Amino acid sequence: MSKLVRRRWTSDYSEPAQRDRRPCDYEAYVPDRLLDRGFTFDGPVAGAVTEAEAAIIRLNAEAQSLVDTEALARILLRAEAVASSRIEGLEVGARRLLHAEIIRQLDQPSSDVTANEVLGNIDAMVFGTQAVGHGDPISLDLVLEIHQRLLAGSRLEIHGGQLRRVQNWIGGSSYNPCSAAFVPPPEGLIQELMEDLVAFCSDDSLPAVAQAAIAHAQFETIHPFVDANGRTGRVLIHLILRRRGLAPRVVPPISLILATWASDYITGLQRFRYRGPSTSREANHGANQWIDQFSTACIRAAADAASFEQRTLSIEADWRARLGSVRARSATDLLLRALPGAPVLTVPGAAMVIGRTFPAANNAVGRLVDAGILKQVTLGRRNRAYEAPEIITAFTDLERRLASPEGNTRTSNPSRRVPLRPRRAH
Repeated sequence: MSKLVRRRWTSDYSEPAQRDRRPCDYEAYVPDRLLDRGFTFDGPVAGAVTEAEAAIIRLNAEAQSLVDTEALARILLRAEAVASSRIEGLEVGARRLLHAEIIRQLDQPSSDVTANEVLGNIDAMVFGTQAVGHGDPISLDLVLEIHQRLLAGSRLEIHGGQLRRVQNWIGGSSYNPCSAAFVPPPEGLIQELMEDLVAFCSDDSLPAVAQAAIAHAQFETIHPFVDANGRTGRVLIHLILRRRGLAPRVVPPISLILATWASDYITGLQRFRYRGPSTSREANHGANQWIDQFSTACIRAAADAASFEQRTLSIEADWRARLGSVRARSATDLLLRALPGAPVLTVPGAAMVIGRTFPAANNAVGRLVDAGILKQVTLGRRNRAYEAPEIITAFTDLERRLASPEGNTRTSNPSRRVPLRPRRAH
């Protein structure tokens, strides 16, 4: 039975104001175990779940005949990592991130701490999506490793991969939970709650989208880590959808739509956190509202991903029109297809991506530079690299679109910080 437990807070801090050092009573929320619950979906909610699953399946199926699916998956993971990091205060634009990625590939030191931390987020997301295949179990060790990778190289690295051993809270003072908006379960319950959660994530009883919705809400409720709970909870969505075979290649950026609908997102999580028996009307109604909201976010995210892919197709068609005849399977042909997933690269990097020799890749890069498709830039210690400005612009526009409640920043202002609309490449 979900409940609030009353606890006493005694401060260990000596620096804050006296009011922040005073002892106080607070209430921490303890959720039911998921494996002990039964879920019944209302008719409209069941329909929304079915529609959301169909949208994700369709995106994965249709992408195979459009832009290279692996490239689309990389760019969507990059968009989610960038925007997710921006939500948590790590500001970095698309071009700056892509340049930092190349410098890292060149094994050169980088002073861009923020970009490096965002690259760590991408690494953790890529690791997560590759670590789970169709039908594979999701273990607590895997969740801990993802969290460790998220915090690697950051100031909180020491907490990476460690379940919290202290009480945390959301909102209110930074020094005590007395005025917090929400206080997660006490630290002594985290291990068993997380073991229950991963067991639920490895079960196949519910539809995949409903399972991902419930697991994400439960994870955010447990808040098992000192930091990076939001980012880890977003990766968990990817794990479940891949494990269930719904998104074997492309996971749409669902969590970014939820972040865009921030007020509704918080309200949905609050309604999911009922008090009392799990069989109550409040518990069932709250779960249905949250699952419906999550399903709607899945549908919108799949539509935005498909729209971005169509835009990259249009850009590639324009490139080919500029170049004239391009022989199938030539280095130039392969490089055109690879650019959406690697819009900044070096010649050796291009050779690796397309699987051709350095001279062949160099000739292809030169041809794209002459056509105005690639632009030469200098990175790190006078390293020559090339970028595709139109793809970077499209990538930035995707970030902005995902941050717009209505999916159009010209009619619906972004609900969170986003990069400025870039100048269009000509």
